Amino acid sequence: MATTNDVSSGRAIISVLGSDRSGIVAAVAGTLADHDINILDISQTILQGIFTMTMLVDLDSSDVDFATVQDQLATLAESLGVQITLQREEVFKFMYRL
Repeated sequence: MATTNDVSSGRAIISVLGSDRSGIVAAVAGTLADHDINILDISQTILQGIFTMTMLVDLDSSDVDFATVQDQLATLAESLGVQITLQREEVFKFMYRL
């Protein structure tokens, strides 16, 4: 698990929100694995049929750039019927003052 002292240069936060259905975690993880993106931490829950997941990922070893990952996750979100957001860790921390 990543700590708050880690350097965040290649790290990003992925948020997923939508109606629960099987295969969401597998689909997102598969897309990341296809590009050598490591999942550093993951949390997911289902509240009254609403699925939420937050991932901390490391993009440093990825074979594609940030924008390409965003585009592929957007396409995946559409096919799954969920919202998927990818933000650089430093932007996420600034926005939410963690």
